[in-house]
Amino acid sequence: MKEILLVILAYFIGSIPTALIISKSFFNIDIRDYGSGNMGATNAFRILGAKWGTLIMALDIIKGMLAVGLCYFMPHYMENDIQQTNFMIALGLAAVIGHIFPVFAEFKGGKGVATLLGMLLAVQPLVAVACLGVFIIVLFLTRYVSLSSILGAIMLPISVIWIWNDDVLTYRIFAVVVAFLVIITHQKNIGRLIKGAETRVPILRYRDRKGKNKK
Repeated sequence: MKEILLVILAYFIGSIPTALIISKSFFNIDIRDYGSGNMGATNAFRILGAKWGTLIMALDIIKGMLAVGLCYFMPHYMENDIQQTNFMIALGLAAVIGHIFPVFAEFKGGKGVATLLGMLLAVQPLVAVACLGVFIIVLFLTRYVSLSSILGAIMLPISVIWIWNDDVLTYRIFAVVVAFLVIITHQKNIGRLIKGAETRVPILRYRDRKGKNKK
């Protein structure tokens, strides 16, 4: 019973609509009325700018970490690595679902990538760092958050199954399913990337202007 209550609480933590709160509090707009129409970090970068987009991304990451941290209210899970990992995954997934379908925002949220990263940081930091490293490198080279998110997600099963060779079956399945879901939820972005119509986030513009001036 206590496990179920903690999973529900994790969902509520994930449901905190950080992008909506910030867009309404500081810009007097509903971010879902602009850009891609969701509350993800990509849309926040696009509509609110790099500073606010970064803040929203950080808060969404923290949501995932806090949700997974609820496992420490069940100390007996800490005595078994497999049970601990499984319960952490359940809590983290509840938070990600909460971010995608937030009860506090008419069930219209973001794509859950930042919250997923926070979950991974709490469950297995090295895997999270590997995925984040791919995300940052791709973002630096392209300024496409969507492409960075997709490739970072693909790095998840690569890290879990091949690099660290984690032997927890549920974790392996989770890694593959998450990568697949991230690709599915970014279908429209993939279409825009292929057409060259995907919007770049407003970061590293100085680098781009400097490159143009040299030409």
